[in-house]
Amino acid sequence: MPADAGPSRLDGITLLSPLSAEERAAVARQCRWRRFHAGEQIIDHQGGSRDVVLVVEGRVRVLSHSPTGREISFDDIEAGGFLGEMAAIDGLPRSASAVALEEGTLIAFLAPRPFQDLVSGHPELAMAVMKRLCRVVRIATDRVMELSTLGANNRVHAELLRLAKRGRVEGRSAVIAPIPVHADIASRVSTARETVARVLNDLARDGLVERRADALVVRDLHRLETLVEDVRAGV
Repeated sequence: MPADAGPSRLDGITLLSPLSAEERAAVARQCRWRRFHAGEQIIDHQGGSRDVVLVVEGRVRVLSHSPTGREISFDDIEAGGFLGEMAAIDGLPRSASAVALEEGTLIAFLAPRPFQDLVSGHPELAMAVMKRLCRVVRIATDRVMELSTLGANNRVHAELLRLAKRGRVEGRSAVIAPIPVHADIASRVSTARETVARVLNDLARDGLVERRADALVVRDLHRLETLVEDVRAGV
């Protein structure tokens, strides 16, 4: 266990919030702790590990690669989140890889059996896991529909809308921070970085987005949502 890791470090894990401090301390003692460098792999697609990954510090990206090596990004998990629960539940190989996005990302690995005991013994935890699985299914369904029915430009619009809704909403605007990297957006919507750059430049020219030093601002969230929904409705 890293010297600065300990029972209280699990206080920020949303999944464990229904537990008492004593129960979280017991979970912490069952965890295997490790820090990761930025870009270092945490779990491997089709790998044999089954532990649940608790993101104590840093950020983690869930991704996979095509047979040609192209990166496909599914989601970013912030500190306080968790992932890897499917393998812990069904015992099957990992459905995706996960890599650390920030230097010193601190992970607590919880083995399948204690995780299953927690879920079966605490209905609130079971509900939190089910809600996360529902979110994964909804995101996957949306992505499949977009890849099947929308052009590359429209897929970029839809991804920007998702990021904006997860950002800081200020009236009609939404602030996305840090600024999303073009390659990251491209990997999520299966297009090229150049396409992402062109679409964002077009939106900036139309006054819909504004690039600041440390953030990307969607100046009219409703207008972007209408743009996305109008295209979806016409499919």
